[in-house]
Amino acid sequence: MTAFLQKRAFASLISLMGLVVLVFFLSRLTGDPTTLYLPVDASLESREQFRELHGLNDPILVQFGRYVGDLVQFDFGMSIRRSAPAIDVVLQAFVWTLQLALITMTLVTVAAIVIGSIAAFHIGGVFDRIATFFSLIGASAPDFWIAIISIVIFSVGLGWLPTSGTGTVWHWILPIAVLFIRPFGLILQVVRGSMVSTLSSAYVKTARAKGLRNKPIIFVHALRNAMLPVITVIGDQAAALLNGAVVVETIFGFPGVGKLMIDSILQRDFTVVLAAIMVTAVAIFVMNILIDILYAVLDPRIRY
Repeated sequence: MTAFLQKRAFASLISLMGLVVLVFFLSRLTGDPTTLYLPVDASLESREQFRELHGLNDPILVQFGRYVGDLVQFDFGMSIRRSAPAIDVVLQAFVWTLQLALITMTLVTVAAIVIGSIAAFHIGGVFDRIATFFSLIGASAPDFWIAIISIVIFSVGLGWLPTSGTGTVWHWILPIAVLFIRPFGLILQVVRGSMVSTLSSAYVKTARAKGLRNKPIIFVHALRNAMLPVITVIGDQAAALLNGAVVVETIFGFPGVGKLMIDSILQRDFTVVLAAIMVTAVAIFVMNILIDILYAVLDPRIRY
């Protein structure tokens, strides 16, 4: 297991290095920060002083070398916009995104496993058809469209829910609901397919022949063996949620790392953009390693 974790950590480090290189150079293509942070009639001398202050006068390769040197010492630089350490700005926003993702994925996982398992047990029935129909719609609908329609209906039309912010529980309902729909549809389909296969196996038929009730058969005997492909999809969707929350957070004005990234790109706050991407990437890498470890817990036959 130790050797496996070392290999995964090394592979993740290589990916992270490639990501840093790519984002660093692409972020510089967004333009000169002096056009945003200085008046239009600012003198050439003022612009040069601003660039010198933030290390933007040096050649791009020199800037990159300095950034990597600081990064090795866990120094992510200062935010141009906020005059604060970039990592502090990102971590404050990441807490909001993490809360949103945890709540959403918890609801998604529980609902998809329960409904998908029941649908598989009653395959071909009315419940199965209804669950399949709505899960396919959910898996196909784009988040940004659902977000806009939900605001039009529930905020503007009916006036039931606020359009942005995090002040009360009501502010969280629309972002969670929008982020819930797509992963729920995808995970439900995988749960259903995996459970259909598991429920037709010999040991399940034996359990039925012994007179076991349906609930223990579904949620004790069959579900554990059906969970490996489900865990994979849950991990993929959790990672997608951290990335995909960018659009939803922006639409709902949710103060998460996704909205922070968009704002920082528009503000040409390069250090915050890089820090946000680094933190998100590390979170995804750690989550993928934990999922790999969970495989061995669910199925003792798996060894790394």
